[in-house]
Amino acid sequence: GISVDAIARTIRLALSGQTAGWLRAPHERNPLAVELRLPLAARSSPDDLAGLWVRGETGRFAPLSELGRWETKRVDQTIYHKNLERVVYVFGETLGRTPAECILDIQFDRRPDQGAGWVSDQPPRALAERTFIHNGGGIPWATAPGIQVSLSGEGEWKITLDVFRDLGLAFAAALVMIYVILVMQTGSFLIPTVVMLAIPLTVLGVMPGFWLLNALTGISVGGRPDPVLFTATAMIGMIALAGIVTRDAIILVDFISQSVARGRPLFDAIMESRVVRMRPILLTAGAAMLSSIPITLDPIFSGLAWSLIFGLFASTLFTLFVIPVTYWLFHAGSNQPEPEQPRLAGPNASAQPSIQGVTE
Repeated sequence: GISVDAIARTIRLALSGQTAGWLRAPHERNPLAVELRLPLAARSSPDDLAGLWVRGETGRFAPLSELGRWETKRVDQTIYHKNLERVVYVFGETLGRTPAECILDIQFDRRPDQGAGWVSDQPPRALAERTFIHNGGGIPWATAPGIQVSLSGEGEWKITLDVFRDLGLAFAAALVMIYVILVMQTGSFLIPTVVMLAIPLTVLGVMPGFWLLNALTGISVGGRPDPVLFTATAMIGMIALAGIVTRDAIILVDFISQSVARGRPLFDAIMESRVVRMRPILLTAGAAMLSSIPITLDPIFSGLAWSLIFGLFASTLFTLFVIPVTYWLFHAGSNQPEPEQPRLAGPNASAQPSIQGVTE
């Protein structure tokens, strides 16, 4: 009354184990599976496994030694193919490191001129000594002739490259559309260029901001670092920043253009724009930054929130200085005529100052 399925399940339980429950620790993000499995000493030889008892449908037990015999033979492994070529997949745990860091170390340590089987006696470098400038883990490796190694063909690294490639194309398309809209609105090809200078200024805040965030508030899980990385959601935040910071630059440029059109000198119009428009720009940027703070608690979209916060902080400060200076450099040499000062009647007219006012 003992089926083949009962024998297979017993052997599988002894060798591979079976999940008997879940352990939920207070400081762990994911529950830990509790597996029921025989000790290694009790499942290391056919004689040990032959002593296992199997229960039949009638409730009676019988040892495996009475139900069959063990045979040792060679079994072919599964052969995987990709693009009509044989392929072998190699998996590894990064242990708190990003895929980019691991890929760079592996590529730097490759020695194709040494031939297969070459092993170096040098000890591996510590993780603290490995940076994007000084790559390599000190573990040289090589493959036999005819074997190709692809580190971007499958897995997370390929997904990372594809995602950032697509987002980069989307970013470029967004910049083109913003430029077209600004040209249609202003009727000029030069003013949109000045306005869009605020977009690259966001990079000066986003990239150093992520580094500073991990340097000051970096946490570790299981003894390994758990940094806040510049992920695809952070790239989406940078695309959203292109429209936000462009609006702040438009406020300044539009105010300067209107002031000059009313007769104000260029230098006075630029200085006045920074004073009058500073409060709206700061209030708008502050509201956007404060609204992004709750998103920083999300494990997936936290990169988007931090990208908005760092980019708005840096671009707002730089916009108030870089955009007016750039506008001055482009228009200072245009020989703009100074507006005529109103003259007062009377013998002492030359001694009295002229007063101009600008109202909105």
